[in-house]
Amino acid sequence: MNVLRFFISCFIFTTFVFAQQVSTPSLSTLSVENMRKIQSAALESDYALVQTRYLTNNIGPRLSGSPQYNRAAEYVAEEMRKLGLTVTMQKVKVPHWVRGIETGEIVEFSGMAPGTTQKVVLTALGGSVATPDSGLTGEVIVAENFAELERLGKQAVAGKIVLFNYKFDRELAAAGFGGDAYRQAVAYRSSGASAAARLGAVAVLVRSAGGSQNRLTHTGALRYAPDVQKIPAAAVSSEDADLISHLAGEGKVRIKLTLTPKTLPDADAYNVIADLKGSEKPEEVVIVSGHLDSWDLGTGALDDAVGVAAAMQVPYLLKKLGITPKRTIRVIAYANEENGLAGGNGYAEAEKNNIVRHFAAIESDLGASNTLGFLFSGKEQAIPLFQPISEVLSGQGAGIVRWQAGGVGADIGPLTSLGVPSFAPLFDTRTYFNYHHTTADTFDKVEPRNLAKLGSLMAVLAYGLAEMKVEIPR
Repeated sequence: MNVLRFFISCFIFTTFVFAQQVSTPSLSTLSVENMRKIQSAALESDYALVQTRYLTNNIGPRLSGSPQYNRAAEYVAEEMRKLGLTVTMQKVKVPHWVRGIETGEIVEFSGMAPGTTQKVVLTALGGSVATPDSGLTGEVIVAENFAELERLGKQAVAGKIVLFNYKFDRELAAAGFGGDAYRQAVAYRSSGASAAARLGAVAVLVRSAGGSQNRLTHTGALRYAPDVQKIPAAAVSSEDADLISHLAGEGKVRIKLTLTPKTLPDADAYNVIADLKGSEKPEEVVIVSGHLDSWDLGTGALDDAVGVAAAMQVPYLLKKLGITPKRTIRVIAYANEENGLAGGNGYAEAEKNNIVRHFAAIESDLGASNTLGFLFSGKEQAIPLFQPISEVLSGQGAGIVRWQAGGVGADIGPLTSLGVPSFAPLFDTRTYFNYHHTTADTFDKVEPRNLAKLGSLMAVLAYGLAEMKVEIPR
């Protein structure tokens, strides 16, 4: 029923906004014809697939500050230069956190056989401080959520290891609202350590913020509050969270954690910026982008090699077809989305005096599942201007245009806040969070046909925006 209401509301909304008349056609007949050519070429191209394969299989995980990230930036720059684009390597300072040893075992629990332990599958959260090298052993106290932790109080929590056992809502994700399910669960990854530390906990475990049922752990950045002590933090698989919770309900449970991550001095990294110069308004820019960094458990295929590869494919297709956009199309492979946003913030700071020349910004950063259309963040009355683009994309089942307040992408978020009209693909997110930030985010999870459709959407949208005859209201 929820799914039915969702699609009915999308149809009514889309029909309503496109029923409004646009006094001046936003795109010429030739531009629309070119969009259809671009779409056909994109749906047949394997360029984005080949680039994704290289970034993931040949270069591998690309955590900020790592040699792999630096090699990936060099590679993207090389590929864009091959296409004849003007490439700029924009230096930014990024956090340099390195994962070390990470082990966990239940050393005391009801019914245990003498001399045995039970392994806990876990991974350190990004930015976590370390335990002593010899490990940290403590009694576990379980809280389903922040409210329950507060009810337990300092007397019950002090000196213990807190497990937040907040469950990712798989039913919500299965209904097409994976992002909403993730936003609910990820709060414990982000803020759980400081919430526990305020009550005197010595470490924190959080149930992984994803939908996997294959004993996978989900990493990601945590945020330590400045007014409390930093404590070691790790995510456990959903199965291990259930195990610990069950055993804690039967009696005392003690766990030994060994986490040895290090935070090194900030490192140099680069946003890769590549311009395909426009023919009539070269000073105006349409950004098409993804983030090049990834977490280090998998190889960052869905998050976000596919987004970068789809962005790279835009100038490739235009060059292949001999089509030159009126405005400059700027490909950006952003640094440090995962644990700092130094790339997105650095770009916006560098361009703050040129914001009026940024006609639009597009970012893809939710994998490469089936695309349903695109999101728009800007003035809602602008939506009818995008009707010609939507009509072309409807031919591949991606004709929905949905307005979204507050932004549509992390890296372009600073630009959005400065008034730049912002866009992102609208994905079917039912399965994305089964792999997100886990060891399973690898190239084999990329479905070639869906990546081709993503590449088509990005190219059609980028070219269509670059060709618009009217300004997008701000």
